[in-house]
Amino acid sequence: MNLTLRFLPLLVAATMQQAPAPSPAPATPAPGGRGGQPAAPQFTSPEVSADKRITFRVYAPDAATVALRGGDIPAPARANTEFTKAANGVWELTTGAVEPGAYRYVYVINGVGVIDPRNTAISESNTTTWSVATVPGSDLMDTKGVPHGAVSTVYYDSTALGRTRRMHIYTPPGYESGKGSYPVFYLLHGAGDCDDSWTSVGRANFILDNLIASNKAKPMIVVMPAGHTNAGGGGRGAAAAGGPPPRDEFLEDFTKDVMPYVEKHYRVIADRAHRAIAGLSMGGSQTLNISVPNLEKFGYVGVYSSGLLGGGRGAAAASGTPAPPFGAAFEQQHAATLDNAAAKKGLKLFWFATGVDDGLMPTTKNTVELFKKHGFSPVMKESPGGHTWLNWRSYLIEFAPQLF
Repeated sequence: MNLTLRFLPLLVAATMQQAPAPSPAPATPAPGGRGGQPAAPQFTSPEVSADKRITFRVYAPDAATVALRGGDIPAPARANTEFTKAANGVWELTTGAVEPGAYRYVYVINGVGVIDPRNTAISESNTTTWSVATVPGSDLMDTKGVPHGAVSTVYYDSTALGRTRRMHIYTPPGYESGKGSYPVFYLLHGAGDCDDSWTSVGRANFILDNLIASNKAKPMIVVMPAGHTNAGGGGRGAAAAGGPPPRDEFLEDFTKDVMPYVEKHYRVIADRAHRAIAGLSMGGSQTLNISVPNLEKFGYVGVYSSGLLGGGRGAAAASGTPAPPFGAAFEQQHAATLDNAAAKKGLKLFWFATGVDDGLMPTTKNTVELFKKHGFSPVMKESPGGHTWLNWRSYLIEFAPQLF
């Protein structure tokens, strides 16, 4: 007989006599939770269906109210929709069908705006961080299996403003190989946005990727600077009461720092025929303020949902004096350029586009007529819709193929 088997009963008995008493079993933690709290249920948000409806969900078991804020989601798609709360604490809302594109949104929980904790896609604006829902189905806005360019977050020292500033720069597929120089397109954002917006919600990089891959647009570098220069927003300094027009801080930063930085650090073709500028809303007005006094530098100019904004008419009305003609101050300030026939010859494209439901349509039309009066040949496009990214992405899709 094996000795180990023979003495096994004695060894077991001795072990049982010497072993300490077992410790009490630990308490079973709440499944998946922390600190005794139950785990949140598993779910997806946002979820886009095949028929282009978006379902938003958020876990807020103790919330009394949950609402959705998303200005670009068309009103018809949100009609008669509201969040409903399930027994597991998840609130859910499903929109009607929407067009392909990117949509910013935040939840308003008990009156407080919060981003979607289940969604890692975000977009910055001037004052808010948004979550982004992307609805596929566009041949030119979707992320497709084509060569992709790169988007860089670039910090530079602004000598005009005396501080570090940020911009985003798109370089086309193949740029990293280090061969050749490219035309440059300066693309400006609106008053509610920042330098991140054209790529995060405007999908500018994917639009350019797809246009270039289909030979509808030439490879180009796209520079997206920050249009706001102070915490309160805007690109102009404060005007002294009764004093001269306010300092245009963005114009100074753009001409003294942004353009020189790009032309020093990137392989751009730095001449008029290979330089374009366009912007939406506030950025459209900034585009005019930059391009008109520097017309010899830009061969292509685009103004989306905008025109000559301001101009002193509001101040005149507030003072009770008759309002000056539209754009009178701009005409006076830029008289030499506006009537310079030689400068106009090199302007290959002067393009305006605004939605028929946009409150700035009268401003756009008046601006176009002002430039026609001075011998320019602007192109004016009226599109459906209003003052939204649904239009601005479409304008970029139409404008970029006309460049260079």
